[in-house]
Amino acid sequence: MTLRDLAGRVNARLAPEAGDVEISNVASLADANPGDISFFGNPKYINALRKTRATAVLLPESFTEEIPTHGLFVPDPAAAFAQILPLFTPQPIVREPGIHPTAVISPDAEIGEACSIGAHVVIEAGAKVGARSVIEARCFIGQQSTLGENCHLHPNVTVRERCRIGNQVILHCGVVVGADGFGYEFRDGKQQKIPQTGTVQIDDDVEIGANSAVDRARFGRTWIQRGTKIDNLVQIGHNVTIGEHCILCAQVGISGSTRIGNYVTLAGKVGLSGHIEIGDQVMIGAMSGLAKNVPSKTIMFGAPAQPIREYKENYALLKNIRKLYNRVKALEAKSPE
Repeated sequence: MTLRDLAGRVNARLAPEAGDVEISNVASLADANPGDISFFGNPKYINALRKTRATAVLLPESFTEEIPTHGLFVPDPAAAFAQILPLFTPQPIVREPGIHPTAVISPDAEIGEACSIGAHVVIEAGAKVGARSVIEARCFIGQQSTLGENCHLHPNVTVRERCRIGNQVILHCGVVVGADGFGYEFRDGKQQKIPQTGTVQIDDDVEIGANSAVDRARFGRTWIQRGTKIDNLVQIGHNVTIGEHCILCAQVGISGSTRIGNYVTLAGKVGLSGHIEIGDQVMIGAMSGLAKNVPSKTIMFGAPAQPIREYKENYALLKNIRKLYNRVKALEAKSPE
């Protein structure tokens, strides 16, 4: 495919003399070879851009530096690259409608039209599966649970009893929805289990990464709201509420009854204690630990987490603590006893 063809697909500005240059693949800036196209959308990759061997790179319209490759100028290089990517990569696998003969489906379950049910799937009594949903091999859907339309459950997903899942939800391999919340009370010299009688509600357009777990509520519901995206290996405790369009990166852990607002970002390995509230549009940096409420539009970092400005100031002081210590010792040595 020529650069002229690609430029036309993404409405890119391209030098006329580069139009007939051919592209055969896509790659990152660091891994690209001649014949590849890549993209540059983050200033921290400027050195990789300067060294890239790619034949062409999608660049922001405001970019002016001379680089040793052909530039396609677009408003959003990452979005344009996403449009180009399918032209050079294998098409997604399509699961044809039908029920595998090894699937075990209760006569009381309701299966919508054009669903694809894979090998050794178990769907229990009273469960409902919406139209055009894909349930791959060895998934389990418990009694009275509901799965909306156009959902995709990858292999080995478990949805326990009475959980409610909306439309266009994607659950990756090994996700567990509705395991008992982690609730115990120490009585009579041992840990006594507290019954977890609630459920889980996952709204439309949510995606949950591999081997993540969403625990059922002690009572009421654990609730993940519309459009939220959750990475691999995330633990969401009982009675947690997560607002709309949040991002939870890998290995986040959220303790019970915490409430998270809309458009919140939790970076990798963030830990939240229970019974706290996080406002809208909060960002919490990687490996931070939080044990108190956070107002909206705040950036937090550290363990224990603090507003990012305070963290930077305190970190700068901490870096100089040895110098300050030596100065104090020197002053003490000069002063009379």
